[in-house]
Amino acid sequence: MTYDPLYSLNPANQGWPDSYWASTVKPSTDMRVLGRDRRVDVAIIGGGYTGLLTAYYLVSLYGIDCCVLEANQIGFGASGRNAGFVLKGSGRLSYPQMHKKWGMEVTKGIYLEFTDAVTRVEQLIHEQHIDCEKQASGYLKIAHNPKAFEKLRRSSAFITAHLGEDATLLSNDELKAAYMDNRQACGALRLADGFGVNPLKLLLGYRSMLDRLGVDVYESSCVLQWKKGMQGHHLITENGSVLAKQVISAGNAYTPKVFQPEIDERFLPILSNIIVTEPLSAEQLKETGLMTHQVIMDTRLLKYYYRLLPDNRLLFGGRGAVSGKAADQPIYGQHLKRAMSDCFPCLADCAIEYNWTGWIAAALDDMPHVFQRDGMGYSLGYCGAGVAFSAQAAFRLAQSLAGETLPALPLYQQPLSRFPYARFRRLGQRGYYHYAWLKDRYF
Repeated sequence: MTYDPLYSLNPANQGWPDSYWASTVKPSTDMRVLGRDRRVDVAIIGGGYTGLLTAYYLVSLYGIDCCVLEANQIGFGASGRNAGFVLKGSGRLSYPQMHKKWGMEVTKGIYLEFTDAVTRVEQLIHEQHIDCEKQASGYLKIAHNPKAFEKLRRSSAFITAHLGEDATLLSNDELKAAYMDNRQACGALRLADGFGVNPLKLLLGYRSMLDRLGVDVYESSCVLQWKKGMQGHHLITENGSVLAKQVISAGNAYTPKVFQPEIDERFLPILSNIIVTEPLSAEQLKETGLMTHQVIMDTRLLKYYYRLLPDNRLLFGGRGAVSGKAADQPIYGQHLKRAMSDCFPCLADCAIEYNWTGWIAAALDDMPHVFQRDGMGYSLGYCGAGVAFSAQAAFRLAQSLAGETLPALPLYQQPLSRFPYARFRRLGQRGYYHYAWLKDRYF
């Protein structure tokens, strides 16, 4: 059964998905499980990008004693399941929307944080010699109808005028001539940064960084109870416990429904679904017009995202089932294949060799929040774009735990809001999906 954050008690006893990424690496058989009681300055719950990098920065920059507690094997959660898109952005708000909500100074500050996030991941890959199949830089945002193209035109003008980046607007003819023949496209916006990686290899590269520093990473050590007392935070696992002065919750969407009051009811877990084709032939590549390995996403509310992998397989992703119990139903993979074939009709008979799912976390205000107070912190609400921002979030969490002041931005100064009527989150999600489907199709 697929782990469901709104129904399962905890994420323990789960394995890696049967993903394309898992087929490219050999799982470690040497897992270290927490088998005793110990004390640390900082305990980090979750061994994904955020958790591992927070530990890395705490030790390498500040010399703070810490350990990481992972419920399963490193790579089980979203960090090992995602599409591998390293993008400048997180959440669902556009820069013009941020400007309207917070003003230009805050918008520029958020933009710089997102820019630093992409740069930080790129530097880690280079400096730590992480072999994660990094692909060519460039991010294409595809307009799915003429109205969406006009919105991209305004976005391009705003970014170029106010944020100092050359956001290139491409007509459909230009898109076809230089990048792809997408039959659903009405033009595109291209940004120069952003790139694709093998996300599981990136994560295991981060793990190797901690191994070299001697940081304790405990796997199959799910936190079953979290108690707060006079001595600090007491995290209890099946075979041992950790007493910590400070705790970081870094599970994102894999955080249980009832875990800690500062986190409970503050995110909506959403299933993403990804398919990967067989390697495309030279003839199929010619017919699709695909001439790029850059990352691609469209402008639908229920977005599709895709890219050519290094071996010329096509990865294609979108939203999956609403609940975990329906996650593995074949209809969702079939839906993705139809959407892929609408974009590239010649791939209608192409074999799908991999199909898997993973949870992402959405925040009520559509933005991620990195927050720490009174010895407890979290980074939550990446909304599917956390491969890059998790690195910046981890850096900021480490700074905050070390007593440094973070930038005066909503990302860092405001806790996550609770969802109103949180018990009905799934009902609201179903309603939104119906609305978004109609809007994407007819408006």
